[in-house]
Amino acid sequence: KQRRRAMPPPPLHAVASLPYQCSVLLRQLAACHSPVPASPRSFLRALRRLHARLITAELLHNPSHPHLTLRLLHLYTLSPDLATPAILFRSDPGPIAATSLVSAYAVAGRLPDAASFFDSVPLPRRDTVLHNAMISAFARASLAAPAVSVFRSLHASDSLRPDDYSFTALLSAVGHMHNLAASHCTQLHGAVLKLGAGAVLSVSNALIALYMKCDAPEVSGNARKVLDEMPVKDELSWTTIVVGYVRKGDVHAARSAFEEVDAEFDVVWNAMISGYVQSGMCAEAFELFRRMVSKRIPPDEFTFTSVLSACANAGFFLHGKSVHGQFIRLQPNFVPEAALPVNNALVTLYSKSGKISVAARIFDSMTLKDVVSWNTILSGYIESGCLDNAARVFKEMPYKSELSWMVMVSGYVHGGLAEDALKLFNQMRSEDIKPCDYTYAGAVAACGELGALKHGMQLHAHIVRCGFEASNSAGNALLTMYGKCGAVKDARLVFLVMPNVDSVSWNAMIAALGQHGHGREALDLFDQMVAKGIYPDRISFLTILTACNHAGLVDEGFQYFESMKRDFGISPGEDHYARLIDLHGRAGRVGEAMDLIKTMPFEPTPAIWEAILSGCRINGDTELGAYAADQLFEMIPQHDGTYILLSNTYSAAGRWVDAARVRKLMRDRGVKKEPGCSWIEVGNKVHVFVVGDTKHPEAHEVYKFLEMIGAKMRKLGYVPDTKFVLQDMASHQKEYVLFAHSEKLAVSFGLLKLPLGATVTVLKNLRICGDCHTAMMFMSLAVGREIVVRDVKRFHHFKDGECSCGNYW
Repeated sequence: KQRRRAMPPPPLHAVASLPYQCSVLLRQLAACHSPVPASPRSFLRALRRLHARLITAELLHNPSHPHLTLRLLHLYTLSPDLATPAILFRSDPGPIAATSLVSAYAVAGRLPDAASFFDSVPLPRRDTVLHNAMISAFARASLAAPAVSVFRSLHASDSLRPDDYSFTALLSAVGHMHNLAASHCTQLHGAVLKLGAGAVLSVSNALIALYMKCDAPEVSGNARKVLDEMPVKDELSWTTIVVGYVRKGDVHAARSAFEEVDAEFDVVWNAMISGYVQSGMCAEAFELFRRMVSKRIPPDEFTFTSVLSACANAGFFLHGKSVHGQFIRLQPNFVPEAALPVNNALVTLYSKSGKISVAARIFDSMTLKDVVSWNTILSGYIESGCLDNAARVFKEMPYKSELSWMVMVSGYVHGGLAEDALKLFNQMRSEDIKPCDYTYAGAVAACGELGALKHGMQLHAHIVRCGFEASNSAGNALLTMYGKCGAVKDARLVFLVMPNVDSVSWNAMIAALGQHGHGREALDLFDQMVAKGIYPDRISFLTILTACNHAGLVDEGFQYFESMKRDFGISPGEDHYARLIDLHGRAGRVGEAMDLIKTMPFEPTPAIWEAILSGCRINGDTELGAYAADQLFEMIPQHDGTYILLSNTYSAAGRWVDAARVRKLMRDRGVKKEPGCSWIEVGNKVHVFVVGDTKHPEAHEVYKFLEMIGAKMRKLGYVPDTKFVLQDMASHQKEYVLFAHSEKLAVSFGLLKLPLGATVTVLKNLRICGDCHTAMMFMSLAVGREIVVRDVKRFHHFKDGECSCGNYW
C-alpha cells in the first residue's frame, strides 16, 4: 500500500480520454487569452488547429460532449474570426452559444447580426442570460426602445425572471433616451423596488446614473435619496453622484456629496477635481489637488491631466510648474500610455504660458506621441506666432487629423499669411480630406483678407452643398468675408438668413456697416441687438465706436463710450479710448482728445498717441503732432507709421525742411517704410500694382487708358491736388507722381478687363491719399460705374461722383 501511494501518477495521455484532452486544451487556450490577450494571429492559429482536431475526432457537435463545441464557439468570439462561430451556431442555435455571439457581435458594432442570433433562438429555449446580453447590446448602441422591448419580453415570460444584470443593463440603455423624462425614471425605479432589486449595489448605482442623466431639476433629489438608502456604497456610487451633480451645474452639491465619502477613493477625488475644471473653478481644483496630495492619495494620470488643464486655463503657471515637479518625481511609476495625456497637458500648459521652447522640449522628449500630442504642439507654435516651426511640425506629422488641417489653415490666416492658408486648404481637398465647418471658416476668412470675392463665393457654394450653412462659425466667416470684400449687401443677406445669430454675428454685421460708411445703420443695428436681449461685449463697443469714427458721429460715439461702464459694466480698454480719441481728433477736437487722455485710468499707450498724431495730421497741428511723435519714438522707435505721419504733417504744412529731417531720421535708424500696393481680382487671378508700376505685363495699356480717362476727368473739373505729394519737387513732377499711384493703376486695369457695368473693387495695403480719393469720384462719374476701394482703414464706394464716406475719412 505504501509503495503504491508513493508511485507518481501515470502520464495524462496514458489514462485520459480524447474528449478530456480536448477539454484541457480548450481551457489552456482560454487561459492564454486572459487576463492579457494573446497575439490575435497566434491565438487564431492555435484555435483552428484545435478545431480541426475536434472534427477529426468526431467531437464537434457531439451530443455526448456539447461543452466542447460551446467552448470552441466562445473562444472564436474572442478572435478576429467571427464568421466561424456563426457557422457553428447554425447547427445548434442554443441560448449559451447565442449569448456569446450576441456579445461578440455587439462589441464589433454589428448590432443587426447580434439581434439575428437572439431571434434565432426559439422562445422556449431563451434564458435570462441571453436576454441580458441582448439588452446590454442595445445599451452599448445607445438604443433605449429595443432594449425596453427585450426587457418586456423577459418580464412577460412565465418561466423567466429579470435578475440584477437585467435591471442594470436596462437602466443603462434608458439613460440614452433623448427625451428622458422624470416619469420614465420613477416608473423604472418602481419596477426595481417591486421586483426586489432595490438593495442590489449595481442596480442602485445604475438608478443614480439614470436620474442624473435626466434634465428635470427635481430628479436630483431622487438620486440622492437612492444613495442615502443604499446599505453599502462603493467607489462607483460616490463617483456617479458627484459627476451627476457636476453635469447639472450644481458643483456645490457635488462637493457636499464628496465630503461625505469616508474611504479614500482616488476616482472620486478625480471626479471632483475634473468637475471643478469643467465648471471653470480652477483655483478650487488646484486646492483640492493639494489636499489630495497631503492625504497621501496617489494621483494618477487623470488627476495630473485635470489639474494641469486647470492651471493652463486659469494662467496659474507657477502652480502648474509645481504639479510638473510632482509628476517628474512619480513619472517612473507611469507606463508611457499613462504618461501620454499628462505630457500633452504639460505641452499645453507651457505653450499657453508663453514658454514654447519648454513645451517643445517636453514634446521632443516624449517616448510615445499620439495625434493629440502633435496637434497640441502645432497649436502652441501657432499661438506663439512661430509659423515656420508650426509648418515644420505639420509636415512631420505621421498622421494629420481634420483638426490638424483646421489649426494650420486658421494659423496662417491669423498670422497674416492668407495666401498660404488657401494653398493649404486646396491641398487638403486635393488629398480627399473633407474639411469641417471650422476649416471652411478659416479658408473663407483668408478670402476676406485677400479680397478674393469670387473665391469666397465659390467656398460659400461648397459650404451650402456640404450642409454647413447652419454653422455659426461658417456663417460668421462668410459675413465677415463679404464685408471685407466690399459686398455689404451680400453680408446683410447672410446675416438675415443665418438660423442662429450670436453676438459674433451681430458684431461682424455692425463692423461691416461701419467699414462701408453706413454709420447710422450700424447704430440702429446695435440698438436692435440690445433690444433682442443680446448682451454686447467689448468687441461690440469697439465696432460701434469704429462705425461712429468712420461716419464722424462724435457725440453718438461719446454716448456709447459712456454707456459701456454705466449700462453694461464693461470697463473701456486701451482700444476703446484710442477709437474715441481718434474720433475727436478727426473731427478737429484735438483739445478734447487730450483731455480724454488725462482721464484714462492707465498711461497712454502707442495706440493712443498714434490717434493723436493722426488727428494732428488731418488738422495741421504740427506742434502737438511733434509731441505725440516724440512719445511714440520712445515707445516703438522702429515703427514706420510714426515717421510717415509726422513727415506728412510737416509736408502738408509746407515745412519741407522738417519733413526731410524726419525722413533722414528714419533712414539713420534703419526704419523702412512699407511699400504701398493695390490689387484687384480679375479672371480668378489677383493682379498687384505698385506706384509707377512698369513690370505688369499690361502696364502700357493701363497707362494709355488712364491718360484717356484722365482727360475726361479734367473736363469734368478734376484738378490734381499736388499737396499730397510729400516731396519738394516741381509741379509737373508732382502731377506725374500722383498719376502713377497704385490704386489708380489697379482701378484702370479693372475698368479695362471687367465686363461693362461690373463694379470695380480694389484693395490697398495703406490709406488712400486725398488726391486718389478725389480722382476716384471723378473717375466713377466719367465711366458711369461703381468703384470700390478698401484701404487699410475702411471702404470707399465711389458712384456718380460721390463717395460713401461723405469725404469724412
